[in-house]
Amino acid sequence: MENEIEVFHRTWYHYEDGVKTCGVGKRHHIATVYSEDEARAICKEWNQYNDAGELSDKAEYQKV
Repeated sequence: MENEIEVFHRTWYHYEDGVKTCGVGKRHHIATVYSEDEARAICKEWNQYNDAGELSDKAEYQKV
């Protein structure tokens, strides 16, 4: 459908041979929405209630 926005979370770091390195992780779907305002609100809420941890697991969105 036109104007779909995927909201997802992923990590920005991973461990490679026991060393923390920068590297984008696999996307984990949260929702599909049709406005950026809704996508931002979902990301804000998800990030508020989910600890990013040392691998910086955060919600974001992208137009499909």
